Amino acid sequence: MSDAPQNDTGGVPGLGRHVHLIGIGGAGMSGIARILLARGITVSGSDARDSRTVTALRALGARVEIGHDAAHLAAAGEDPPTVVVSTAIRETNPELAAARERDLTVVHRAAALAALTGGRRLVAVAGTHGKTSTTSMVTVALQHAGADPSFAIGGDLTASGSGAHHGTGDVFVVEADESDGSFTAFAPSVAVVTNVEPDHLDHHGDAEAYHAVFERFLDRLVPGATLITCADDPGAEDVAARAAAAGITVRRYGRTAAGPQDARMVDFVPDGSGSRSRLRHDGTEHELVLDVPGEHMALNALGAFLAGVAVGQEPGTLLEGLAGFGGVQRRFEFKGRVRGVSVYDDYAHHPTEVAATLRAAREASASGHGRRGRVLVAFQPHLYSRTRLFAHGFADALSLADEVMVLDVYGAREDPEPGVGPALITERVALPAGRVHRAPSWERVPAAMAALAADGDTVITMGAGDVTALGPEILRELEGGDEV
Repeated sequence: MSDAPQNDTGGVPGLGRHVHLIGIGGAGMSGIARILLARGITVSGSDARDSRTVTALRALGARVEIGHDAAHLAAAGEDPPTVVVSTAIRETNPELAAARERDLTVVHRAAALAALTGGRRLVAVAGTHGKTSTTSMVTVALQHAGADPSFAIGGDLTASGSGAHHGTGDVFVVEADESDGSFTAFAPSVAVVTNVEPDHLDHHGDAEAYHAVFERFLDRLVPGATLITCADDPGAEDVAARAAAAGITVRRYGRTAAGPQDARMVDFVPDGSGSRSRLRHDGTEHELVLDVPGEHMALNALGAFLAGVAVGQEPGTLLEGLAGFGGVQRRFEFKGRVRGVSVYDDYAHHPTEVAATLRAAREASASGHGRRGRVLVAFQPHLYSRTRLFAHGFADALSLADEVMVLDVYGAREDPEPGVGPALITERVALPAGRVHRAPSWERVPAAMAALAADGDTVITMGAGDVTALGPEILRELEGGDEV
């Protein structure tokens, strides 16, 4: 089904007939806007800058203003809007301040998405790492099975270019974000927890509080729900044990032979830009073929597979769907190849994610002459607090590359911290002198990365900020022949 309006203008319980989204161009907000528009709801919003996402929303019928102004609330429509915000929106935002002053209903992004899932069987994918890819895999596998699920993902599927859809089926698949604890707004029938490793400590405070929010997530599962966890991850296994003790049905997946597992990866073999694995499930062995690299992606696929089984789909059909999974934008996304140099972009912004991506790149990097090419990374740290807390972890992970360039910290919602910058990482990377670089000025990074690269190498722009814009610029610097 397309995302065109469905002429259902009765409103959404808890949201009403008109919804105004502050920061509508973001991945999560734009997905909610798409689904609202498909359900015939009046949608308005604002964003700091214009973008292709904003243009697409306007084409679907949203009224979007650039910049933030209290007047945007009144200009958007006659019905008083419900205002949707994320944690990134500060109370000083003029539109949010005006909404408070006018006593308009203000809801968090997760609560708005939860309202849209009403009446559907909800599959919620949570975890520190791998949420976006696993959610996307569940979605693609169910689509292949003909289920036409609704979905909201924190990234755009490579095949469709969209991260949200209002489907005709009775299943709704969501990426459940634990960063601010808001995933407790959901009430899943099936929940996947990929892993639990301390992160977002700027919000949660410490590791204990971070783990505790997953316990609260368990409390939100509906009666008869199924929890799916990765048996290889100690944090996820702790969640599984607590769930089992509470009488919740638990299904596990993993690659180790230790402990009970409902889906086990017997082996893993890199295969070009993808992989092949043997999967044992319910006494039967299957072949799991993926067109995306990395053992971590194969594990994500096991979790997605069990989620599909939990909603009643046939294993063989799900595996066919997973074989056709084309990836997610900004998750080891191929940007182009010039003069034998392949350029990728990746969203990794936690040490574990950086290490997993670099290992996958190492598996996939081989030149036409049969030698292993080098892996070069331009890394942009995300948040001053995360850089301070995980500087050693980032340095260890980046040491898996052959050449490292560290950019200035992308502060996002945070103000700068004295003494927190690229040097916290570069001084600790365990690579020979001359192979770790502090990035020059932003506009000089593409030329610097292109100068480091040679035929057969893989270049990755990495981070959760605006580093994604550098990939095309690096390709342009490399040009001297035709891009292939």
